[in-house]
Amino acid sequence: MRELVVLGTASQVPTRTRGHNGYLLRWDGEGLLFDPGEGAQRQMLLAGVSATDVTRICLTHFHGDHCLGLPGVIQRLSLDQVPHPVHAYFPASGREYFARLRHACAFYETAELRECPVNGAGRVVATTPIGAISAYPLEHVIDTYGYRLVEPDGVRMVPELLAARGISGPAVGQLQRDGFIDVNDRTVRLDEVSRPRPGQRFAFVMDTRLCDGVWALAEGADLLVIEATFLEEDADLAHRFGHLTAAQAARVAAESGVRRLVLTHFSQRYPDPAAFETEARQHFDGDLVVAVDLIRVPVPPRR
Repeated sequence: MRELVVLGTASQVPTRTRGHNGYLLRWDGEGLLFDPGEGAQRQMLLAGVSATDVTRICLTHFHGDHCLGLPGVIQRLSLDQVPHPVHAYFPASGREYFARLRHACAFYETAELRECPVNGAGRVVATTPIGAISAYPLEHVIDTYGYRLVEPDGVRMVPELLAARGISGPAVGQLQRDGFIDVNDRTVRLDEVSRPRPGQRFAFVMDTRLCDGVWALAEGADLLVIEATFLEEDADLAHRFGHLTAAQAARVAAESGVRRLVLTHFSQRYPDPAAFETEARQHFDGDLVVAVDLIRVPVPPRR
């Protein structure tokens, strides 16, 4: 299963229809929880997400709408006796904030939470069974990082080519492991019966002006989740406070070859979410989702 579960879509303050940030990426048995804002624990319940689904927590920065839900999530890991370690990634400059959030009140801690402070530009912060997770610095009013998940390239076996060479059953697995196999006095190489399969890419961009990190994160993403706090009519405000407009986010997606674009993190000043789609459509004609709380967005099928 590869999908994004949207827990909340508001910026700065929640509204009657939008909760604070929160996004869970389900990806082949892993669950990456991004920016759990206030109320994240309840939104997880409403979305059908449990604490045991979370294997990694990724914080972009330490503004409240991106982290005030962290104490409840951390305590829920212990309450539900989550059996696996959970890695937490966050800007290294915010170690003190993370420590305060982690120990905001008394609780009986049994879960294993591994702190992974992030520092530097465009570095791989984790090599995991599902791919490499990288963090890129963004341009906000405090230290902020975006995250990118890249699945390794692989191969797709072609049944017709396998059959033509008499390869079936366990022999297919041996061929994938070793890269070759001897069949009927002939050596068959893996590339003779397979085709390249590009790895999929996911990117998460929050709270930033346009900068090099935005483009690096978005490049070739199958699924891009990106803030669109303001509309273009308020572009000066967006730049002043370190945010993007819907138009800017859409242009990034179009120029980066993004397959599915998810806009989120909307300012409460705009009551009609349709305005974000209208603006984005002027620049991006691909698969576009204007996020609402509790929706599920599949990662596009492989090309």
